[in-house]
Amino acid sequence: MKIAFYGSSLLSAYWNGAATYYRGLLRDLAGRGHQIVFYEPDAFDRQKHRDIEPPAWARVVVYDATESAVDAVIQESGDADVVVKASGVGVFDDRLIAGLVAAAAPHAVKVFWDVDAPATLAEITPAPDHPLRQALERLDFVLTYGGGPPVIDAYKRLGARACQPIYNALDPHTHHPVPIEPRFARDLNFLANRLPDRERRVERFFLDAAARLPDRRFLLGGSGWDDKPMPDNVERLGHVGTADHNAFNGSPLAVLNVARDSMAEVGFSPATRVFEAAGAAGCLITDAWEGLELFLAPNEEVLVARDGQDVAEHLRALTPERARAIGQAARQRVLAEHTYARRGAEVDQLLRHAVDLKREGSLA
Repeated sequence: MKIAFYGSSLLSAYWNGAATYYRGLLRDLAGRGHQIVFYEPDAFDRQKHRDIEPPAWARVVVYDATESAVDAVIQESGDADVVVKASGVGVFDDRLIAGLVAAAAPHAVKVFWDVDAPATLAEITPAPDHPLRQALERLDFVLTYGGGPPVIDAYKRLGARACQPIYNALDPHTHHPVPIEPRFARDLNFLANRLPDRERRVERFFLDAAARLPDRRFLLGGSGWDDKPMPDNVERLGHVGTADHNAFNGSPLAVLNVARDSMAEVGFSPATRVFEAAGAAGCLITDAWEGLELFLAPNEEVLVARDGQDVAEHLRALTPERARAIGQAARQRVLAEHTYARRGAEVDQLLRHAVDLKREGSLA
């Protein structure tokens, strides 16, 4: 089948946390025989910060961030068997969803793929005239990369025919153990861009822990933190390319995950970073959120913290031996249960079944 996928970027992870999610899933789907065409806008300097070149398993169409260019790529969806509009493309999102629903072939399966469901739902729930709200009843599926039962129920209340989470996962070809690199070897590393709905939780879990442990070394990766006041024992790295993620996650004593406000409130939303860290056999400390145990076992495969004091206490008690044991246990768990091969098989079955029903006329 030909899958036309309209997303933020496949080629660049710059201010684009969904990049590794797209890559893992779409590479697996391509391996199952699907023809992938990924459409991404030339926006937010992402093309200047590519961390991969166009892969052999997908054709990537980079279009100008103009109305005429958007309309042109919308029309290209007409020969696809599956048309996917992802959330957070960043430019002309409303025009894309309305245009793609209208331009897709009658037999095509139409999907909205939400990579930030809590934020999307907060935007569209109070707005009946929102273009996405208007499109829901004409879409065949809403797929999300997290959210669990609360998100499924919310989308169905708004008129979605079907909603199914396709969770983040591990691509073991990309994220795996590597030798320790001294430039990343600290007591606690944290990687995240500075965003308004994450900053307070970063203060609470990361910066507070650093202030409590002035004799320990902390490393912060990600964009936007240059002017943020921090304890003296926190070193800023700025943007960390995906080529360095394995070493960043596997070199410190522990690595931290902090969910954004909305995802923490909804739960069932493991960030990409969770599986990247586990794939590198890093010892992960995460903030607490509902549904975590579906992915990793607390105290055995992950350490769970309610605040910076908990993070600090975990670090005080953590030995290199226990950190290695937790990291290895996490890696074994995700290799067994949470790979993109498993997620891809799930999506493949769903889409093939839907396409068959469309061709038979059973799925209107």
